[in-house]
Amino acid sequence: MPHFFIKSTEVDGNKITINDNETYNHIAKSLRIKTGEPLLLIDENKIQYETTVEEVTKKEIQVKINKSYKSKRELNFHLYLAQSPLRSDAQSTIIEKATELGASGVYPIYTDNCALKKDVIEKKIPKWQKIMQEASKQCERANIPTCFELTTMEDLLKNNKFDYIIAFCERDADMTFRDFISDKPELFKESKVLVIIGPEGGFSQKEFDFFTNNAIPKLTLGDLILKAETAVIVALGNIIYEYNNTKQN
Repeated sequence: MPHFFIKSTEVDGNKITINDNETYNHIAKSLRIKTGEPLLLIDENKIQYETTVEEVTKKEIQVKINKSYKSKRELNFHLYLAQSPLRSDAQSTIIEKATELGASGVYPIYTDNCALKKDVIEKKIPKWQKIMQEASKQCERANIPTCFELTTMEDLLKNNKFDYIIAFCERDADMTFRDFISDKPELFKESKVLVIIGPEGGFSQKEFDFFTNNAIPKLTLGDLILKAETAVIVALGNIIYEYNNTKQN
């Protein structure tokens, strides 16, 4: 069941009043929810509420709280994706899947082989943020990730601090993510991890040199040639797999 984000100020005892226009329209007009139906809500404190609709008026929805608890649908570390935007639906897929796979944020980076012009990317960022919001509802995330403003790898590293930075490359890479974390058990504990993935045309030699000069490990996804959007899903999927495997052990 998709859930909806609310503000804690809308909670009063065991009741919640939903009067935000966008949320109200989605629930009341798009879903046409009725009295007696269940509704899943979450606030900015990551408290999730299982509720039942008691009243739907022309301006607001009143629900009764049946159960509330801290959401567990988040990672124990902060995963960020820096990625060179692709054309059309491929980029929308990347944004959606990064959200589903727990990314805290996506940094669109302008690379030498980027498929889009800078002004086109900048205009699309609000759309990508909206996709993140909708995907967060669908997969019951505890929070909504951020689609940041367009940047370059140089400015990203200069203006932000990450505990670990890795780049997945189609060539000049000889280490898997499992190899990389073999001596880093602390990586999945509150760390800020930045994953860099390039455009469909791959990184330029200048960008490979940038990784080398900044001691950024270059990791492989195997011998198969993957499209850029597939590479993002596989890379983040590998990270989440190792994260879950670490938790179980």
